[in-house]
Amino acid sequence: MKIASPLTICALIAATPVFAEDNRQLGAHEHGVGELDIAFDGGQIAMALRAPGSDIVGFEYAATSAEDRAAVDSAVATLARPLDLFVMPEAAQCSVVQASAALESEHDHDDHAAHKDDAHDHDDHAAHKDDAHDHDDHAAHKEEGHDGHDHDDHAAHKDEGHDGHDHDDHAEAEAAEEGGHTEFHAEYLFDCANPDAITQITFAYFDTFPNALEMEVQLISDAGARGFEVERAEPVLDLRGMF
Repeated sequence: MKIASPLTICALIAATPVFAEDNRQLGAHEHGVGELDIAFDGGQIAMALRAPGSDIVGFEYAATSAEDRAAVDSAVATLARPLDLFVMPEAAQCSVVQASAALESEHDHDDHAAHKDDAHDHDDHAAHKDDAHDHDDHAAHKEEGHDGHDHDDHAAHKDEGHDGHDHDDHAEAEAAEEGGHTEFHAEYLFDCANPDAITQITFAYFDTFPNALEMEVQLISDAGARGFEVERAEPVLDLRGMF
């Protein structure tokens, strides 16, 4: 049997109108709520998971401390073991063909746009040049700007600003303010010898990640497309009638 890539089957999910309409941009997610797209194709099952960073590791800022980085690494490793998170009946005899997981930040999306916005064309440079002060103005401004300030003042100000704060504190504070939203993304491909036996999927995911409260599931099979909501209180997805 030829194995399709997860991206091939998940592209089918994304192209389905019921799924496309509910597609959310990174940063617009709801804490406690993840998304899971599932596509059944014969004996193959593809899944695409998106979950807020707060659901998986308890924070959404960029990991800066050793503890935070270790938490992210551990979460990625856990997400790469999908059958421990989304448990299918043993009778289905499902095995993992491919699995990948990663953390993606809002900053990753904005990088390209930011670089583009920061670029200046030749006209902008010319206009900026015309608006600039002449050398005398700069010299006068420079001398005026330093009146009443000596090097000791600058040193005192610098020392005062750092009282009680080490470099780690500053790094974590900046990360919390500027890190933006983060999401964990994972893609899975399973091969099941007896897919008709998959009458349900148990979401052990909720036991693994205590901050996760709900999973919005979008599923496509030969029977059509359908949406579900699986909650922590009832962590079982009933798939009877979907095949």
